[in-house]
Amino acid sequence: MVEISDEAIEAATERGRIFRETHPHAAAVRYDAKADRVIVDLINGTTFAFPPRLVQGLHDASPAEIAEVEVIGAGYGLHWETLDLDYTVPGLMNGIFGTAKWMAAKAGRGTSEAKAAAARANGAKGGRPRKAG
Repeated sequence: MVEISDEAIEAATERGRIFRETHPHAAAVRYDAKADRVIVDLINGTTFAFPPRLVQGLHDASPAEIAEVEVIGAGYGLHWETLDLDYTVPGLMNGIFGTAKWMAAKAGRGTSEAKAAAARANGAKGGRPRKAG
């Protein structure tokens, strides 16, 4: 059996206190279907909201499935039981809406009139220039 000193316990308790004070965690969560946003009320009184279409596992879920969200892990996580899906609150607040591979695939898909116009202009010039080398 490993003995843990009182000093080690006190140091771990202090690290936990600092973590709780410096990392966001949820007091409550709900889905606002009208606004199409998952709304997270944080313990410090602020609110964080995000559209579920940005999140892997939620982007094609029904409003009823999205609404079945709960706070877990002392407020550090969100859980959707029927979707078997979990996200950390700090991760979502930092823009981590899925796996790296999923997010990379989504990153280049944005379209706009400016992108379309640039593509047409490049096409009129013969397309993308070849790499030198």
